[in-house]
Amino acid sequence: MKILNILTAGALALTIANPVEAAEVEWKMTAGVGEGSFLYQNFMERFVNNVSSITQGRVEIQSFGAGVLAPAFKAYESVQDGVIEAGHSTPSYLVNQDPTNAIFASFPGGMSPEATLHWVYEGGGEKMLQKFRREEMGLHSLVVGIGTSEIMAHSNVKIETVEDLKGVKFRTSGAFAAVLQDEFGGVPTVVPGNEIYTLLQRKGVDAIEWSTPGANITEGFHEVAPYMIMPGVHQPSFLWEVFVKEETWDALPADLQALITAAAKLTTYEAFTRFGDADVKAMAEFRKTKVELVLMDRVESEQIREAGRNWAKSKASELGEAGSSRMQAVLDSYLAYQTNWAENSGYLVRDSAK
Repeated sequence: MKILNILTAGALALTIANPVEAAEVEWKMTAGVGEGSFLYQNFMERFVNNVSSITQGRVEIQSFGAGVLAPAFKAYESVQDGVIEAGHSTPSYLVNQDPTNAIFASFPGGMSPEATLHWVYEGGGEKMLQKFRREEMGLHSLVVGIGTSEIMAHSNVKIETVEDLKGVKFRTSGAFAAVLQDEFGGVPTVVPGNEIYTLLQRKGVDAIEWSTPGANITEGFHEVAPYMIMPGVHQPSFLWEVFVKEETWDALPADLQALITAAAKLTTYEAFTRFGDADVKAMAEFRKTKVELVLMDRVESEQIREAGRNWAKSKASELGEAGSSRMQAVLDSYLAYQTNWAENSGYLVRDSAK
């Protein structure tokens, strides 16, 4: 209700207040993806516009795609170093630095998009992420984007079983990269999003994963790889965040903090429905193309989910033995919410093909 009241008050003020002549706060923001991509438009541009609207121009953010102000994988570092004021990226790119990031980013065996959305805002997920960022990186984080399930792979080879993953050179990142290599003998490689199409087209890799059906169809991966592998158990959902240095955030007046927070949450909800709508439309279009849709048998995909959960538990245990209980606390919260959701959401009506 507090967020709703803020949004309502902001909308009303827009109709009665004189325009603000100059912004009180101006930030430059770098992205983890290229300008013009579906993720950039749906998360970054939407957030920038929402902030400007809700703050009545008091806060203006100028966004830049990956590679303009900072490389795709250096957004966090660039903000920490004070090179730019704000960044927008995913915890998935920080998993190698601290596996706790995988719980926020989602991982094989993780929650559905719907459950993730609820855990983040109602189950304490965002608050834990904010505490984690402040204590470990000196950043203030706002969730700005939760996505639907991804396509597991656009592939030059047919993948129907976990055995088929052995030896596959796979562009991926985050927890799945570790699970793929350690449990199934795959060969993970990480490249920025704007390099994936060419890499796949030239068969520099056997398979790639990037995003959801609605995002992937705009990239044209199905035009250069004959197979599309599902379901996206490697990344059942995903989370992106906007971050600024804590001193930058703390210097803002309380009313602007509240308005920017409202803009972030509004962006997440608007982007979530945009993803879902784009995804089902994209799947209908994929069926009209020559790409072969390959649905892994549930027995096979569940092996990936189980391996992912075991990986997360193992990493939390390792960190615990080293003296840090943070990942275990986050994982406990996450898994408890997932269990409760699974056991008590059966009343929900699910639309499915006959």
